[in-house]
Amino acid sequence: MTDEKEEVAPSPDIHFEPVISLAEVDVVTLEEDEEELLKLRGKLFRYDTAEGPAEWKERGTGEVKILKHQKKGTYRILMRRDKTLKICANHYIHPWMELKPNCGSEKAWVWSTPADFSDEEPKVELLALRFGNVENAKKFKEKFDECRNLLTEEGDKPESDDEDDDKEEEETDEVTDKLSGLKVGESEAATGDSKSSPVKSAPTSQSVSETKSEISHEPQKK
Repeated sequence: MTDEKEEVAPSPDIHFEPVISLAEVDVVTLEEDEEELLKLRGKLFRYDTAEGPAEWKERGTGEVKILKHQKKGTYRILMRRDKTLKICANHYIHPWMELKPNCGSEKAWVWSTPADFSDEEPKVELLALRFGNVENAKKFKEKFDECRNLLTEEGDKPESDDEDDDKEEEETDEVTDKLSGLKVGESEAATGDSKSSPVKSAPTSQSVSETKSEISHEPQKK
């Protein structure tokens, strides 16, 4: 028998036109106006107290980011699951937030947030994030604390586009001061100390009639 290799004829270059042509679509991630400060890989857990005994439940594994909004100056944590890219953590960083080690582990941190928007509706969550090594865990804490300190220096004051709210607050304060003054005057009048009262006594019927007569005799201005 001879070991002869069979010659294989080259296949022709066949091109098939698609039945339906789809236009390219720009995917909006809502991260276009944000700067990526840190991106690390980790596994996220949430403390579930809804059903049965409270326990830690895995929420997803993927890349966690710390983002800064270029216009508003806010910082937030965003994490998406692998493959599906579904959001499993999405909340702002506040000055009072603090990372605590999970059961003494140097690879995991625990913190709470008043409003996590990963399920589109804000929820109070207790989260834990575990990294593959101690180095990444330290990087995350350093950047987290840095953002916290910057917010503390800036005061963490939310922007207000409506100036009417400030005016209403000032008017409310003025009305409150006036009411408090009236109450003080009434209490002092009841104790007999009318000289120190900042509120004038109510006009009597005689003083009202005298005022009307003076107004009636006053010449009209032309």
